[in-house]
Amino acid sequence: MSSSLERSFQVLEYLAARPQGQSLSALSDELRIPRGACHRLLTDLVQFGYVRQMREHGEYALTTKLAALGLNYLSGSGIVDIAQPLMDRMAERSGELVRLAIVDGERLTFVAKAQGAKSGLRYDPDTGTDVRLSCSAAGHAWLSTLAENEALEIVVRQGFGSPVEFGPNAPTSVKQLVKLLQDARRRGFSMIVEMFAPGMTAMAAPIQRAGEPAVGVITIAGPLIRLTEARMLQLGPALKEVAAELALASAASPILARRTPVTLADTATAPARISRR
Repeated sequence: MSSSLERSFQVLEYLAARPQGQSLSALSDELRIPRGACHRLLTDLVQFGYVRQMREHGEYALTTKLAALGLNYLSGSGIVDIAQPLMDRMAERSGELVRLAIVDGERLTFVAKAQGAKSGLRYDPDTGTDVRLSCSAAGHAWLSTLAENEALEIVVRQGFGSPVEFGPNAPTSVKQLVKLLQDARRRGFSMIVEMFAPGMTAMAAPIQRAGEPAVGVITIAGPLIRLTEARMLQLGPALKEVAAELALASAASPILARRTPVTLADTATAPARISRR
């Protein structure tokens, strides 16, 4: 049976993806939490200021308290201060969205961005989201720095992104993913075309000091009509240069400086089955 703490985090994560709010009945049904228990959790979260009820007997939504905690954390870490000027420079050069994601265990989370598109089509998803590793440029860039078996076990545990939910070219097998990681390793940066979303392309380079695990990745993403494969290959050297600068500067961030590699021993309690079909 799930603990109250686990269920509370389920509620917070669920509401974080629904800024418009959600009703008690929908929360209870979709999270499979009994109605009475769900109401008690929401009452406690309201009391502590993390959730508000939008009107009497109405939908529940997050307050800004959780977001404020995250912003305070990032501000104290120095990540954004270090990365923002470099991201701004890359966004200006590419004319597309540039984002920074940091490694945290087996998760890769976007924490900062710079928008280079001044007009026309703009790809601009929310910051603070975890990366689907199997079908994202960021995921491929990070995984390419790991031992192959280690990278595959992480993906299998997270699950492959379905082409129905992501892009039509999202890889659905270990064999496909291995080829993508090999290509990223050879180039020094990853490239995807309509894997994460239809009509969208992206590229990413790992942020990694010599002899140490990658601490994050920097990405460029935009519409396929502008960010073509040829354009990504042109931008590759500049993106790797920015990633190298971020790697040198990362020692100044308390968070990035203490990143540790994911090891198979860390995840031995959750074995994954890998098939190379």
